[in-house]
Amino acid sequence: MAASAPTPHATGFPAEGRCGYYVEKKKRFCRMVVAAGKRFCGEHAGAAEVWYRPTLSREENARKRILCPLDPKHTVYEDQLAKHLKKCNSREKPKPDFFIQDINAGLKDETEIPEQLVPVSSLSEEQLENLIKKLRKASEGLNSTLKDQIMSHPALHDALNDPKNGDSATKHLKQQASILGNIEKLKLLGPRRCFVEFGAGKGKLSHWVDIALKDAEKVHFILVEKVTTRFKVDGKHRKKNSVFERLQIDIQHLCLNKIPVLSKEKLPVVGIGKHLCGMATDLALRCLVETYAASCEERNEEPLAKRIKNDKTEKEINTLAKEGNEKNVPEKWTPVAGIVIALCCHHRCDWRHYVGKEYFKALGLGAVEFHYFQRMSSWATCGMRKTSLEASNSTPVRKDNQNDDSEEHDDGRYRITEDSAESLPGFLTVEEKKKLGHLCKLLIDQGRIEYLQQKGFRPALQYYTDPLVSLENVLLTALPKHSSLPETTA
Repeated sequence: MAASAPTPHATGFPAEGRCGYYVEKKKRFCRMVVAAGKRFCGEHAGAAEVWYRPTLSREENARKRILCPLDPKHTVYEDQLAKHLKKCNSREKPKPDFFIQDINAGLKDETEIPEQLVPVSSLSEEQLENLIKKLRKASEGLNSTLKDQIMSHPALHDALNDPKNGDSATKHLKQQASILGNIEKLKLLGPRRCFVEFGAGKGKLSHWVDIALKDAEKVHFILVEKVTTRFKVDGKHRKKNSVFERLQIDIQHLCLNKIPVLSKEKLPVVGIGKHLCGMATDLALRCLVETYAASCEERNEEPLAKRIKNDKTEKEINTLAKEGNEKNVPEKWTPVAGIVIALCCHHRCDWRHYVGKEYFKALGLGAVEFHYFQRMSSWATCGMRKTSLEASNSTPVRKDNQNDDSEEHDDGRYRITEDSAESLPGFLTVEEKKKLGHLCKLLIDQGRIEYLQQKGFRPALQYYTDPLVSLENVLLTALPKHSSLPETTA
């Protein structure tokens, strides 16, 4: 149907190139862009014929649009519903072999989880004081001052010095450079291994690892992300020696043993992550050291040297052994060669998924204390009146968030939460709450340290970036105890 002049409304005309449907609830025209020659967007196309031919009824003119039963966020023509359900992105898809329901979730004990717990802000002063006493007693002896391991890497030199990058982009690049520098320091940056990036988002951490590896042979990247992500960078990599594979799956259900490249080629795994949020860190640790590593050890996997010997001459074997230190080739194959994860959002941890339950129980703590400690951990970063950038140079924070911010939970502006300094009893100062928040984070992380030690790893916590870059600036690293790589200290 040929386009005609815009239909006027009591409030005027729709903007040029925009939908001509008047949204009564919002008292304005729809702002969706329309196709050439059209008057209405897809959502309001059902109303189009009524506007063009008002002498006929809606039933005679319009094809009715209804909410999609799989996802009410979008609509579909009623007469095309059957066809739409077969291709809707929200339809239930066949589960891949590496999907095993709740394999990394941890044991669920209903008796440990109270039905309802009041917010921290609703606790009485006496209840809060008792919690703080328990926190301080449990954290006695813990080293609250972590070692600084703020590093960089030549692979990001040009990007870090690119004047086109704004404050937000530079912030993320500094963190990626430091994580990459720590990976290299632990001698985990080398050929013949598989890097598994948890909570990969756009995949930028793996992107920089790949650039740093240059032409290293037989390198595989597995990017794990549970949601669809736009502007992914892994699609740009088409190198001969490295392969990128993206898995859209919740870490809670991921079984690494079922991924073909790991089950067939037996590449040592390096688990990495940048700002792995709350419980996702616990799910990733269990996925690596409990679900995957333990299973591989039970099957008595053959060492790397034996596998190489099958397709290389004795002379080549000796050459590899001689050059092992230069090329970072492990002397003994291990399912998990190392773990490097930047921690984040302790307030989003969950008792069921937490790997440090035994540590908490040994301290006389349980699900209730954990719940309040993880909520109180937000005091370390929330409730601030100024941002890190404002505190350092008293200049306004940029409002135009760059795309990188969607990958993390610290975007340079710290929001007020219900458990922040604004809503709590006044017997604690903001500075005291901040210190208690850091203690909560440290205690939760110590449970993870104890868990990794029990599983045969040498874990460590360190600061990997300046707090002016990110308040979530703690890096968790771990190496197998039998590894010949450098010692780490917690």
